[in-house]
Amino acid sequence: MELSAQPTIEDTNAPAITEITGFEGQSHLAVSLSYTLWRNPDDRADPVNLKDLDPVEQEAVDDVPPWPRPSWLIEYVEMMRYPQLWEAVRTSWNSDVSEHTTLAQQLVDHTNYILMNQFRKELGLAPGPTENGPWQVGPSSVNTAVTLAIDGKDVPAFEIDTDPFVYAIGAHVRNDVVVTVVIAREHLPYVRVTLRTQSAATA
Repeated sequence: MELSAQPTIEDTNAPAITEITGFEGQSHLAVSLSYTLWRNPDDRADPVNLKDLDPVEQEAVDDVPPWPRPSWLIEYVEMMRYPQLWEAVRTSWNSDVSEHTTLAQQLVDHTNYILMNQFRKELGLAPGPTENGPWQVGPSSVNTAVTLAIDGKDVPAFEIDTDPFVYAIGAHVRNDVVVTVVIAREHLPYVRVTLRTQSAATA
């Protein structure tokens, strides 16, 4: 699944794929899509589109080596200047039904994954392995009385709308497939949270 086409976002074309395979074969597969955010899509040169870079990012952008770089690397470094909806849309398949594969739990897991990786400073998390703690959202944060538009139809959905840093929503695509979306609250005004099935032409 992917976010519906809209001028403020652009797929980075760098999906993250995770899978679990054991003696009985594959039991889990997830594909996560990231997007570049354009606050003013009509003028990409508008400074409003830029994000505040941390020192490491600023150094990476400013450091131009004396040797030629491949075009893909130049483009990658240049895109660091702009906000990213990092792994915002995750489509997950699980072969087994358990307490760990429910829609509510997968929504919680995706939300905590984004919080842990994108909001460490805001949450006061130290470098290194991250322990469980009050920074996490839990199943009690899940609201089960909402809908999400997928391929033009409103379907029953679950959401997490209590965290100060992110908003999350998810739904079943099939009995064994769920899609979850986690977006930073600061980016929500620029994104329409509706989904569509990714076609072969856009994949």
